[in-house]
Amino acid sequence: MPSSRPVPPTDSRAGTPSRRTLLAAAAAFGTTPAPPPAQQEPAALPAAPGMARFRPEPAPETPVWCFDGKTLPPVIRVKLGQAVRLKVENRTDRPLSLHWHGVRNVNAMDGVGGVTQAPVAPGGDFLYTFTPPDAGSYLIRPLVVGGASEPSGRGLAGMLVVEETNPPPVDADVSVVLQDWRLQDDGTLMPFGQTALAAANGRLGNLVTVNGKPVPGAFEAKPGSRVRLRLGNACNARATRIKFEGVKVYVAAVDGQPTDTFEPLRATLPFPPGTRYDLLVDLPEEEGATCAIHALIGKGLVLASVATKGAKIAEKRSPIGPIGENKRLPAEIKLQNALRRDVVITGGAFVPKEKAGAKDGAAPEPVYTGDPQKVWSVNGASGTTGLQPIFTVKRGQVVVLALRNETAFPQALHLHGHCFRLLHPLDDGWEPYWLDTFQLLEGRTARIGFLADNPGRWLISATVLERFDTGLWTMFEVT
Repeated sequence: MPSSRPVPPTDSRAGTPSRRTLLAAAAAFGTTPAPPPAQQEPAALPAAPGMARFRPEPAPETPVWCFDGKTLPPVIRVKLGQAVRLKVENRTDRPLSLHWHGVRNVNAMDGVGGVTQAPVAPGGDFLYTFTPPDAGSYLIRPLVVGGASEPSGRGLAGMLVVEETNPPPVDADVSVVLQDWRLQDDGTLMPFGQTALAAANGRLGNLVTVNGKPVPGAFEAKPGSRVRLRLGNACNARATRIKFEGVKVYVAAVDGQPTDTFEPLRATLPFPPGTRYDLLVDLPEEEGATCAIHALIGKGLVLASVATKGAKIAEKRSPIGPIGENKRLPAEIKLQNALRRDVVITGGAFVPKEKAGAKDGAAPEPVYTGDPQKVWSVNGASGTTGLQPIFTVKRGQVVVLALRNETAFPQALHLHGHCFRLLHPLDDGWEPYWLDTFQLLEGRTARIGFLADNPGRWLISATVLERFDTGLWTMFEVT
C-alpha cells in the first residue's frame, strides 16, 4: 500500500486558474477541458464497433469497441453538485451496462447488469442519471454478470471527473486511463471466454495503451508547470506498480477521495485494476528536463514521459498541499459495535509443485479442471444472477469485514456504493486514506471498516473481470 507518511502541512488555499490558462496548458498535454454541460437533453453515449491502430502500417488495424466512434476513452467532467445524464446506446452484439466505479451512487444507477439493472440488450439504450455526492476521479467500466470481460477487453472504458467547487490551481488537469489488449499476430483480439485465463491471472494483455494509444505517450509542457494527474487502471486484469522518475510527486487523493498529501514510498504506488490516484506534480523549472511514469512490468515499461519546453511558468505558488477533506465522509468509524462478518474467497486454478529435476527454470502452469462457469466462490457460493445477500444491515450501521484469500493468486477487490478504511491488525487504527479498491495477497486476511449508509444491494467484486464473470463476487444489503 502507499506510504502513510504525510508531508508537513502547507498552505492549501484553493483557487481556479482562468480558462485561457488552463486551455493553453492542457493543449501541451493533448487534452482539452470540456465546458460544463448544459442541463438539456441527456447526451448520447453510443457504444459501437470501431477500428484502432496499435501497430504501424502495414500491420492491420484492430477491431475494437469504442464510445462515440472514438478510441480515446471518454473523460466526462462535471462540477460537484451537477448531475450526470447520459443515454448509453448499445450498438454492439452483447448485453451491456456501465459501472461508475468508485461513485457512492444511488443503487439503481450503480450499473451492474443483472443485479442493479437489466443489461442493455443489443440495439437498446439506458439513461444513467445521478448526481455524484463526492468530488473525485472515477472509472467507467462495463459490468454485466457473466459478461464483463468482453466489452472491457474490446476497449470500452472511460473516466468520470467530478471537479471540486474550488479545485487547487494547476496549469493542466490531465486524465490518464491505462488499458491493455491481448492481440493475435493478425492484429485481432484473442477470443474471449478462456477458462484457463479466468481461473488464473485473468486476461493479461500483450500491448499496453494510455488514453487509447500504445505506450509510451510523449508530452511537452512549460518548465515549472503544476500538473494534476488523474491515473486510472481500466485493464481487464493487469495489476502492476507504477514508479515515477525525474520528478517529485504528491498523492492528493486515493480512489477519488482526498487525503493528506504524501510522497509515495520509493516513488512507487500499487496499481491494481480499478484503482485511481490524483497526483500533484511540479515539473522541473529548467527547459529540456524529462520525467516519466514507469510500470514495473517485466524489465520496466515507460507509460508516459513529459519534456519541458518553452518559457518557464512565471507564476509563484504556495507549496503543494492537501486539496481539502470530504466532509461527507465520517471523521471516524466507531468499531466497538460494528457488525462483523467473514468473507472467504476460494476457487481458481492450483499451481503444481515444480517437478524434481526440472532444468528449464520455468514456473509450472496453473491447472484448473472444475466448472468453467463457477471457477470462483465467495463464502461457498459462486456469484450469479439471483444470488442472495450474505448479510443484511440497517442503514447507519458500521460494518467490519474480514476478507480472507484462500486462492493461489492475489485478488483485487472492489466495494460498491461505499468507501472503506483498511484496518490495522489490532483494531487500533487504519490507513490514513479512504479506499474502494485494494489488492489482497494470496493466503492473507485483511479487514476493512465502513459505514453502511447507502441503501440497496451492493457488490463486493473482483476487479479482474474474467474472475468476476466466473463467480468472484458476492453482495450485501443495506436497508
